[in-house]
Amino acid sequence: MGSVPEMSVFSTSESVPIPVVIIGNGPSGICMSYLLSGYTPYVKEGAVHPNILLQGKLEECPQVPITEQDLEYLSEGIAGRSNSPVALLFDTLLRPDTDFLGDVDSVLSWKLEHHRVIRHLVLGRDPPGGAWNAIEGSMFTLSHREWMGLPDFPFKDWTRMKRRNVRNDRSTAGDILNYYQYYVKKKNLEANFLSGTVVTSVEGIDEGAQNPFEKDILHRETEHSAHKGKLFRVSGFLKDGCGSKQTFSLYAENVVLATGTYDNPSWLGVQGEDLPFVFHQISALEEAIKMHHIQPRSDPVLIIGAGLTAADAVLLAHHYNLPVIHAFRRRVSDPALIFNQLPQVMYPEYHKVHQMMKEQSVFEGGPYAGYISLPEHHIVSFHCDKKCTFRDKQGQRKVLSISMVLILIGSNPNLCFLPTNGTYLAMDTAQPVNSKSNPMDIDPFTYECIQEKGLYALGPLAGDYFVRFVQGGALAAARSLLKSNKRPP
Repeated sequence: MGSVPEMSVFSTSESVPIPVVIIGNGPSGICMSYLLSGYTPYVKEGAVHPNILLQGKLEECPQVPITEQDLEYLSEGIAGRSNSPVALLFDTLLRPDTDFLGDVDSVLSWKLEHHRVIRHLVLGRDPPGGAWNAIEGSMFTLSHREWMGLPDFPFKDWTRMKRRNVRNDRSTAGDILNYYQYYVKKKNLEANFLSGTVVTSVEGIDEGAQNPFEKDILHRETEHSAHKGKLFRVSGFLKDGCGSKQTFSLYAENVVLATGTYDNPSWLGVQGEDLPFVFHQISALEEAIKMHHIQPRSDPVLIIGAGLTAADAVLLAHHYNLPVIHAFRRRVSDPALIFNQLPQVMYPEYHKVHQMMKEQSVFEGGPYAGYISLPEHHIVSFHCDKKCTFRDKQGQRKVLSISMVLILIGSNPNLCFLPTNGTYLAMDTAQPVNSKSNPMDIDPFTYECIQEKGLYALGPLAGDYFVRFVQGGALAAARSLLKSNKRPP
């Protein structure tokens, strides 16, 4: 089992630049570390993929690892629930026929090949698992439990080992977090992970650097670098259990951004949104319930949003018999509403919320006592006496008393450590990076940023939302890094 690295090993002036620094230790960062640690995917001998066209391509070079094959060629013609061809490719190699509820085993076998190891460091604020550390453990995942698994250790193997009695096709967030942390240990990746780190800046330094030390580093250490004459300086601080901070500054040949989007909740931008009873994360409701700050006889909890996180908040409040006002801007019948895209059999609790949104427009009476739905309503302002002013679709205003507010309308990546908050890397450089509307502009077969060579973006930053698909980005980036890391004989 590897030991946890000490930051001092990497921050002295004599340090050799690290080939790869990965910022973010969620599923993307974990998968990236696995692929850079020498674990190499081959087509399993005798395996037959149900996609006949893909099977024919796999048979052409059976002895060549997937990380050395042409991913564009292999992924051509594969369709599925992602816009990333490599994400679809890796997903179907790991989980053939899964979209049709098939149970075909992975066609890949994995070999640990030490000559393919690329030294790297994974930086994360929390223990391995990324944003899963912040999600209430009893909540069920949106995705099928097998889609939450990482390469070469399916989630079902972990549940079998832990003797979990799985009653449906989804799992709790707590189990997923424990699985990811166990995966890091099982695959001996711990020595690559450094938790408690906060990155404050990532900046490129080139041969024009004025600092003599930087010039010396560049001339001595980039002779064989994939990006000759260019390094990245990654700065930040390391927090210990006592609250003290140790600053660091690392030099890296490549940086992989795997930060996700959970850190920076979206705001409405209305008056009073910064009042102390207005919150932007569901954890505030969990804490208020735990501390008995709200009771069934309290004024209603105002939940704003029509996504799954807002639905989770409604379900949590409903479970504790708390009165709820649920306001959202869309029509209940809007096809873009996520509830209208989910199979009812798999997600009965979300369809229950959707039914409540459609049917309950009064507190008293009706099938859902203590819940009121306000579709097509906009928030005008919050007031210090715990009142909220709404505007309906006719322009009429109403004022209601509330106990607390949860604004759950999505989140944006926190890229404050990048120049211009990373906007120069986006598809539209005039707008902030947004995983849905304005992801980073990347090469689809390497995941390298178009505007910054040596910088890679994975997961939601690149437009991949689900765990099953973020792994394809890690495969593409790892292939690119392995190719560039080859030294001449």
